[in-house]
Amino acid sequence: MATVSRENIGLLTDKLIVKVTKDEYLPSFEKKLKEYSKTANIPGFRKGMVPVGMIKKMYGPSVFNDEVLKAVEKKLYTYLNEEKPDIFAQPLPLEKDLNNLDLNNPADYDFGFEIGLKPSFELPNFSKESMVHHIVDVTDEMVSEEISRMQIKGGKMTEPEQIDNEENVLNVVFTESDKSGNIIENGIRKENSVLLKYMTPKMQKELMGKKAGDNVVFQLSKTFEGDKLEMMLQDLGLDKNDKDAAAKYFKLDIAKLGLIEKRELNEEFFNEIYPGKGITTEADLRSTLKEEIEKYWASQSRNQLHDQLYHFLLDSTKMEFPESFLKRWLQSGGEKPKTAEEAEKEYPVFINQLKWTLISDKIIMDNKLEVSEEELKSHMRNEVMGYFGQMGMGEDMSWLDSYIDRMMKDEKQVDATYRRLITEKLFAFIEKQIKTKEKKVTGDELVAMQHNHHH
Repeated sequence: MATVSRENIGLLTDKLIVKVTKDEYLPSFEKKLKEYSKTANIPGFRKGMVPVGMIKKMYGPSVFNDEVLKAVEKKLYTYLNEEKPDIFAQPLPLEKDLNNLDLNNPADYDFGFEIGLKPSFELPNFSKESMVHHIVDVTDEMVSEEISRMQIKGGKMTEPEQIDNEENVLNVVFTESDKSGNIIENGIRKENSVLLKYMTPKMQKELMGKKAGDNVVFQLSKTFEGDKLEMMLQDLGLDKNDKDAAAKYFKLDIAKLGLIEKRELNEEFFNEIYPGKGITTEADLRSTLKEEIEKYWASQSRNQLHDQLYHFLLDSTKMEFPESFLKRWLQSGGEKPKTAEEAEKEYPVFINQLKWTLISDKIIMDNKLEVSEEELKSHMRNEVMGYFGQMGMGEDMSWLDSYIDRMMKDEKQVDATYRRLITEKLFAFIEKQIKTKEKKVTGDELVAMQHNHHH
């Protein structure tokens, strides 16, 4: 009988040796050859009358190898199912020269496999931890800015005769030049549109009163600042961090001027923004909009808290990994093989993802967190209603249940919804275990936190 032996060969890495005797693969090999002889179509022989010796000569080596490997694989997975070692991925075969398999001299063979073992670890004590819950206060000014943005988005473009407003849109041609406006041969030339208010106050003042057909010479770094300078450098095909590029001069030719005429705040406009909500006054609009903005920032605030929790768990949970095994697995375990260099480069991100999976699985299992079928359906129903609700669903909702039933048969859809809901439950559970203290921040400050430190 075949046997499987196990020995440790490194940190969280074991070797399995599967030994298979000829009695366990030879009968199936001989049976396969007889089946081939009955079905093979070979010129000069009637179907089913091809000699087994000829079949053995033609197909024997590949069939022999297949049957030996099938016997090995069967014993390997029987062992894994019975012993249930807590391993990562699938066993990786150690080098074995299949040329040593000789169908003319059947023998006992052994094959080696490497397995990577999952580490044991302890979670940090949640009750001793404290996190900062950053809260954004939604001000009247923020509501006013959003209303102005909506008015501009729904507004009508006009063409003023001259620049007279920071909201003017300038359709321009940027041509690289020297300080005096002399065009640089083979320099940059780019058509663009830019809002006057994106420029520095000094440049805005200089451009006031200019008309289509006028031009000025400017230096990038003295005309745009901060993120606006970075944006303009990238628009011109330059490195946003290149100080020499920021010092370049350009001639700006004004081709056309535009100004968006803001929409009037009336019932027609309110109904376009929030159809069917019966908003009739600016006060109603401000109240509805403020509620939406508060929900948005509450969601962003919670996401940032979850980001803190994620990094806290990763940084505070100590565990070891079978590094050599996992790097080998990265090379061969995906859809496309990777080089050792590619696996080495991907390993840090991969190991963080793996660590988070182990941590989250342990929290879910230890605390019996689960998502019921009804919760899955309810979430899908809310998503569908939220999507179609924007277009008006009408009164007849009889189709919705059958639509949800079809969604529940889509494995990818169910899996994605389950992962979203179980992750929400995971973070909600941890939130209850830790202490939080609120801190007021601006929207820009919260966005900066998310930009600088986000998983």
